[in-house]
Amino acid sequence: MSQYNAFVVEENNDVFTNSVQQRDINQFDKNNVLIKVIYSSLNYKDALSASGAKFITQNFPHVTGIDAAGIVISSSDPALKEGDEVLVTGFDLGMETDGGHAEFISVPSEWVVPLPAGLSQKQAMIIGTAGFTAGLSVMEVLNRGIKPSDGPVIVTGSSGGVGSVAIKILSKLGYDVHAISMSPEHNSYLYSLGAKEIHDANEFQGESVKGVHLFEPVYSAVIDSVGGQILSTLIKKLKYGGIATTCGLVNGIDLDLTIFAFINRGIQVSGIDSVWIPMEKRIPVWKHFASDWKVDLNEDLYTEITLSELDNYMKLMLKGKMKGRALVALERK
Repeated sequence: MSQYNAFVVEENNDVFTNSVQQRDINQFDKNNVLIKVIYSSLNYKDALSASGAKFITQNFPHVTGIDAAGIVISSSDPALKEGDEVLVTGFDLGMETDGGHAEFISVPSEWVVPLPAGLSQKQAMIIGTAGFTAGLSVMEVLNRGIKPSDGPVIVTGSSGGVGSVAIKILSKLGYDVHAISMSPEHNSYLYSLGAKEIHDANEFQGESVKGVHLFEPVYSAVIDSVGGQILSTLIKKLKYGGIATTCGLVNGIDLDLTIFAFINRGIQVSGIDSVWIPMEKRIPVWKHFASDWKVDLNEDLYTEITLSELDNYMKLMLKGKMKGRALVALERK
């Protein structure tokens, strides 16, 4: 096969369009690892890239997709052999390097994670960058020494990819998980993931909570993917020694905080980077997903789509209407 299908975003006078196109496989760098993509996924960063967000992607035409799982076709690295099952998330994939929304990718071997035993390519991409980010967040909570008996853990952006997987993992580990939702129609879905209580997002934002130094301590940990006023309020609700992890900004980039929560309660706020995190920290998280964090990735958690459906799902994601994960199937039937 010399031609392959790819979801290509093009720019013309600051107008961005996309289509599924055929590309020449011979264009790839022979020094890289050539991977036949079986599954990818859809992440918020992909939708931003396709909409022309220059802080994600500056050069077009471009293939989106910051995740990919598949089979090694060729490699100059002896550690990666033809036929090996692998996954790639983060680094520059889908940003300036053509990404996983294509039947083939070509990447440096340093980006490639061997697929752990006990995890399929499909499972890896249902998890994807969003789930991997959730896993990194949970690791921070565990490393902080937070135990289920310490009190509830609250998850923001709970019906999205990061939040959904975080709820699944925490529930499996025995935590009392609370979820924040902006969409009441998703409540039954959140309960099915393992959430014990669901809160309206408006409880944590608005004039009534602005400028307050501290609130009554309630939560042992916060796993946040939205930022802004919601995160600010939750930090002020942390118990002594608690932790908040943060990885998103859809609710805003500014925080309404004073130093009181830090010096009065000894709390910690940890930023989560899933893009450039070193390989020695990546592999353990993926191994957890294949073992003690292995959760039921049922069809309530994801929707399987094709390249031709990506544009519609990207629009839903940018409007905040996505529930769970979107799994992109690349293998031709």
